[in-house]
Amino acid sequence: MSGHLRLGVNIDHVATIRNARGGAHPDPVKAAALALAAGADGITAHLREDRRHISDADIERLIILLGQLGKPLNFEMAITDEMVDIALRHRPHAACLVPERREERTTEGGLDVARQHNVVAPVVKKLRDAGARVSLFIEADKVQIAVAEAMGAQVVELHTGAYCDALREGEAEAAARYLDQLREGAADAHARGLEVHAGHGIDFDSVTPVAAIPEVRELNIGHFLVGEAIFCGLEAAIRQMRALMDAARAESATA
Repeated sequence: MSGHLRLGVNIDHVATIRNARGGAHPDPVKAAALALAAGADGITAHLREDRRHISDADIERLIILLGQLGKPLNFEMAITDEMVDIALRHRPHAACLVPERREERTTEGGLDVARQHNVVAPVVKKLRDAGARVSLFIEADKVQIAVAEAMGAQVVELHTGAYCDALREGEAEAAARYLDQLREGAADAHARGLEVHAGHGIDFDSVTPVAAIPEVRELNIGHFLVGEAIFCGLEAAIRQMRALMDAARAESATA
């Protein structure tokens, strides 16, 4: 496979900075517009139960902006009645089901869809029936991928956190092992007819090997880009990430 690798930019942590002091600045919706102008293909936002970053009003404004621009919103959400009701009300382009615990700093791993089948499956059906493209954020594990297919999800987003952490910490053998798992998981999911996305912890150093996986159609990246924007600006950070992704894709296509 080859072709354009989409970039979804997660704007959650623009809202984190805003919420640290209150008020309206910096505005995550303005950040979304800048991200799209810089080469992002869509916007990702996670409305958490504790509202620690993105707010309900942000989601409403994002829906309006992205509708005007004809760009998709990937709505990350926990599997709760409240979040399902919000997703059904707003009908985003995509709904990505993720694990969520109030005490965690960030998502710590993939959703265990095999163990939570009876909870996850009905939500997948509700969202699909409402017209949403349902994604499950899971580990690159054959059992999890098989269950995602059986549930009727159209997309799996493979958790790249373990690979990125190992690479960042200089653990080359572990990083190679995790990358092999991502490659095998992407191939398995694609063979099952699932669209494959990937995300979590990706930065300039880790993006190239992930972007080179031919079955991956979209990367979702947020925290690193918002942090890098402190030094070079959001548009410049996204353009550099976009360039690295495109270069990796082009090289893999000719390999």
